[in-house]
Amino acid sequence: MEELKHSALYSEDLAPIPAEHRTWGTWDYAALWISMSLCIPTYMMASSLMEGGMNWWQAILTIFLGNMVVLVPMILNGHAGAKYGIPFPVFARASFGVKGANIPAVLRAIVACGWFGIQTWIGGYALYQMLRLWFPALETLPQIFPVSWSLQTGPAITFLLFWLLNMYVVYLGVESIKKLLLFKAFFLPLAALALLFWAISAVNGLGPILSQPSKFATTSDFFTFFFPALTGMVGFWATLSLNIPDFTRYAKSQRAQIVGQAISLAPSMTLFSFIGVVVTSATVIIYGTMIWDPLVLAGKFDSKLLVTFAMIAVAISTLATNIAANIVSPANDFANLSPSKIDFKRGGYITGILGILIFPWKLIADPSGYIFTWLIAYSSLLGPIGGIMIVDYYFVRKQKLHVPDLYKFTGLYSYKNGINMLAVSALLIGILPNVPGFLTTIAVLPKTYVPEWISHIYNYAWFVGFLVSGLVYYGLMRKQVAEVEYPLAALV
Repeated sequence: MEELKHSALYSEDLAPIPAEHRTWGTWDYAALWISMSLCIPTYMMASSLMEGGMNWWQAILTIFLGNMVVLVPMILNGHAGAKYGIPFPVFARASFGVKGANIPAVLRAIVACGWFGIQTWIGGYALYQMLRLWFPALETLPQIFPVSWSLQTGPAITFLLFWLLNMYVVYLGVESIKKLLLFKAFFLPLAALALLFWAISAVNGLGPILSQPSKFATTSDFFTFFFPALTGMVGFWATLSLNIPDFTRYAKSQRAQIVGQAISLAPSMTLFSFIGVVVTSATVIIYGTMIWDPLVLAGKFDSKLLVTFAMIAVAISTLATNIAANIVSPANDFANLSPSKIDFKRGGYITGILGILIFPWKLIADPSGYIFTWLIAYSSLLGPIGGIMIVDYYFVRKQKLHVPDLYKFTGLYSYKNGINMLAVSALLIGILPNVPGFLTTIAVLPKTYVPEWISHIYNYAWFVGFLVSGLVYYGLMRKQVAEVEYPLAALV
């Protein structure tokens, strides 16, 4: 690979990890998923299902099934990272072309920017909940933003402060986050268990909590909510199901990444979600209304010191999660646009700016926006990419990649002008069926303009996009499958 270091497609961040430097074992991947699962959005995902009408076991089952589904593409895409030591943007070059890979990389990066914005809003709102107790005037500051923004001045200030803190960590470099991740690994599970204990004690046991019925009057009503909810649960980790090679490239073996992910993803998501379900159910009994946002709930506690401690801890934990999960990957994706000009820091700054412009406070303002507008919407973009990449790797290339050519403008993956238009066409065809439903969901297009069965396709956005794009891609590429020749002696 030494001769490729002068290629414009090459950088140290995107280079293959040598086998001797791949040190992650089974428990490293298990710890990774446990750490990433223990976050406020996981809690909010579970409680949003309750707010939407599910009872406790329906919500937990939906989350478990969604994570079992997304585990499949997670492991399949992780195979290339573990085998060749390459990150997601480079892996995407095999199917989309060395230049065309910028399309899935940027789409994935934009979604990460949205998650960065959401996590930053959560951390900033935690600071707001703390500071308003000590400085009540923060709640009554004059409104300076347009009403359509739905943004109060006080939370906006703390959001900006927390955003600046994230950008400072990016400036220091990702190594600076290690101690915060360690703090999160110990604190957040303890805080979650403390919240669970509070909920059970406040209502005298689990009985009253788990006895609350579903709000759905009929089976039909339930399934009308269940299928888009399941799609949303799959969409929650649809981002990582694409860029999991960013992590599996460090794997000691295929077994390490497969077993590590299989034993940790669904169980950790389900267990932490159960805490969210229990606490959310308890709020109905305690306060007479369902409070699905844990930060709003914590703000109701009487003790200033308790709220202060909890909110500082949430902010630190969120900062750690944000840098690890929502900066590293998009920084790589943006670096793929121009490896010689965009490094980790610049990619991180781009992520931060887009994270503000996406208006994250509006995305999580209510459960319907969180599930239907955010989780399902971006799953309609990422599902087709996943279908194309998996079909290409397993059915077109039979798990064989010529790594040096992934860093060359003239090679197996150059296609025409560096772009595989067949992959781009398959991507657009996979996205298209979900567009009418998305437009009606965000009220850009009146529902009366679109036949109901067409708009309902959006409820299955990830599944539809994954299958349609995967099948179309294989259909378009099948004539070329026999022509795809691999210099076997050079394969690594």
